[in-house]
Parts: sequence; structure tokens; C-alpha cells
Amino acid sequence: MFTKVPNFIQRFFPNIIWKKTTDEKKIWLTFDDGPEEEVTEFILKTLKKLNIKASFFLIGKNIQAFPELTKAIIKEGHVVGNHSFSHLNGFKSKNEEYIYDIELGQKLINEKLVEMGKTNKIKIFRPPYGRILPQQIKRLKENYKIVMWNIFSWDFKKNISPEKIYNNVIDNVVEGSILVFHNNNKSLNNLKVALEDTLVKLKEKGFVFSTTW
Repeated sequence: MFTKVPNFIQRFFPNIIWKKTTDEKKIWLTFDDGPEEEVTEFILKTLKKLNIKASFFLIGKNIQAFPELTKAIIKEGHVVGNHSFSHLNGFKSKNEEYIYDIELGQKLINEKLVEMGKTNKIKIFRPPYGRILPQQIKRLKENYKIVMWNIFSWDFKKNISPEKIYNNVIDNVVEGSILVFHNNNKSLNNLKVALEDTLVKLKEKGFVFSTTW
């Protein structure tokens, strides 16, 4: 998989959001997986310190396991998106099974939003592993904005250095970029070193963080 998704791949799947169109120095910060103890708390603390809002694509079974962390994300003003219930690979799943799993995840998100007195203005979904078939896209695009990314930090990768994670983002970011970090235990140690420095540098470059999809 690429750090920066090539333009030809983005053009091949026009019904998926890879990058936002904007004339401003806006970027979209996203976190996949979670919620998870310690890592979600660390991410929220860092974002609050820097006054940044992000979009969290959450896994339904983790929402069930950590309902208070889910509510903390919402309470802090971040956007919650759907990353399916059980993190199914679309390439290896029957369409009906895949759609059902996504809807189950969305049901849990909706319940938490209602608990927090929020309304779900728009439904966003990110395919686990970034793997989704054309027929699945066709089914889902009627009810969801399908959000991928154009910059991948690789923060969960084993033996990657924090400097490499930082450079993966800083060397490739442009107006409208959608950045992916991970809200899971595999990424925690790297996030502790690289996340704040990366976000501070992005702010120094004049980028502002949007959650409007």
C-alpha cells in the first residue's frame, strides 16, 4: 500500500472520497479502529491540547467494549464515523454479510449519539483495510459517504520509526488531504512520539483541521 495514493487509483473509484476539494489550507485528520483504552485517551488529550478536531472511524465491537470512551470522543466535539462492526475485509466477504456488519456498526454509533444528545447529520464509512468491491460501493453510496484517504501514516507498522511517520505526512500533505492515523494498541508507542510533533508542524505550515464531510 502507498503512503500517498496515486491519482489514477483515485480517479478509478469516483464514488469514494479520497481527497477533499478546497481552495483553503484545510486538511482532514482521521483515526481508524478503536476505541481502545489508553490509546484513545492519549489521542483525545493530544487533540485537546492542540485544539484540533478529528474524525474517528470506530469499530462497533469496540464501541460495545468501551462505551465511555466512545462518548468521550463525541463529548470532545469530534466526528464519529463507521468502520464496520467487526472489521471485515470487503474483498473476502459476501455482500450481504458485509452490508449487515456495517449497519450493525452504524446502529451502535447512532445509539451513542442519541445518548449524548447529538444528531447524525451525515453518515460516513471507511472500509476496513481500505478494501471494498464495486458492488458494495454501489450499495453503500446511497446512504453513506465512503471515505478513504490520500495520505497514510503507517503508524501501526512494526519497526517503523517515528521520524518516518512524521515524514510520511509532512512530505505529502496538500490542501484537501485526508490523513490516516490509527486508534489502536499497535500504534500507541509511535503515536506517543510522533503525533503531537506532526500536528504541530502541520499547524506551523498554516493548515487548519476540518471535520466537515
